[in-house]
Amino acid sequence: MSASSSQTTTPLDAAAVKADFPLLQREVNGSPIVYLDSGATSQKPRQVLKVIDAYYHEINANVHRGAYHIAELATSAMEQARAKVQRFIAAPSSSEIIFTKNATEAINLVAHSWGRANLSEGDVVLITGLEHHANIVPWHQLAAERGVEVRWIPLTDDGRLDLHDLDSLLEGVRLVALSSASKVLGTLTPVRELADAAHAVGALCLVDASQSVPHLPTNVTEWDCDFVAFTGHKMCGPTGIGVLWGRSELLEAMPPFMGGGEMILDVTMEGFTPNELPWKFEAGTPPIAQIIGLGAAVDYLDSIGMDSVRAHEMALTDYALRTLADRHGDDLLVHGPSAVADRGGVLSMCYRDIHPHDLSQVLDQRGVCVRAGHHCAKPLMRLLGVGATTRASLYVYNDESDIDALSEALTEAGDFFAHQPA
Repeated sequence: MSASSSQTTTPLDAAAVKADFPLLQREVNGSPIVYLDSGATSQKPRQVLKVIDAYYHEINANVHRGAYHIAELATSAMEQARAKVQRFIAAPSSSEIIFTKNATEAINLVAHSWGRANLSEGDVVLITGLEHHANIVPWHQLAAERGVEVRWIPLTDDGRLDLHDLDSLLEGVRLVALSSASKVLGTLTPVRELADAAHAVGALCLVDASQSVPHLPTNVTEWDCDFVAFTGHKMCGPTGIGVLWGRSELLEAMPPFMGGGEMILDVTMEGFTPNELPWKFEAGTPPIAQIIGLGAAVDYLDSIGMDSVRAHEMALTDYALRTLADRHGDDLLVHGPSAVADRGGVLSMCYRDIHPHDLSQVLDQRGVCVRAGHHCAKPLMRLLGVGATTRASLYVYNDESDIDALSEALTEAGDFFAHQPA
């Protein structure tokens, strides 16, 4: 179990949590800010900002290279953060925690290192219709470069994975790459089932967990997958820091992703010897402050308890789905599963015939921050039959008043566009 998932679930006090986030105290266009775009990036609590500031003020030095006092303190703080991440996702060893700049880089690391070393013409990578471009484009690149086939798991009408033909889909597959939660539909996917199915045919399983690690307890050992990628900025941490977890035996066998300082044990005029894990995949000066900030974000989420985070978001998502349906009826379509237990707090909406970009701009006039666009998931948009959606995504600092503000702003937007000339 992860450190947080073993805690007793206690009700989350969203008002107290919101007070930890300085940006949420401001106004936008004369209205209190209602931040509903945590699927793109979360806000940062003062506990995380304080730790980042303290690094620069007190121990700013490079890591693993200096023997002087503040360099040793910086190295210790960074490696403590690695251990915190390990415990947070229940990984077997901190040496399996690779720091990258984001989840996109983590997935590309697997594609370029493991993929180029192991995939050849005719091999199949199986992905799903829910994927972010970061878990699509690297496999298309290998398809163009190596003749690898990219195959897709289809979706049901309510946005779940359609696994009826999974056995045939798995023929010739060497890697199954899937999101644990959709950033568009909120769909939670059966990771363990797909990992087991992949292993049964001798394939590996990579999980893009960017939309689940911040929102519910994560245990990579229970998932029994082979690689997990996620990012820090969606889980109360800073931008510029992501994580790749991989099984040590796989990481040991993979060639380095980038060459340079820190990822070597020795360099001669004839060649080089790579460093041991995890530094084998961490070439150059790492994002030290961001890594330490990620460790503080893990501490913050642990202090709340990930079971409490999940319970809060389920209750709030349920309130949102009921409230929006009651107040807006057929004018509003929310894509994705209707059962709260099967989804995260992501609400991708189509409202009347108003273009999502126009809708988001009007909502902004009331201080309501939502995302409009294709959400880096154009294949999914085409499956939904839309060019874009308006997405509200929930997190620990949101409460029912934010949902009410969203609903009221939607009504005002509808009235505004109803009176515009055709």
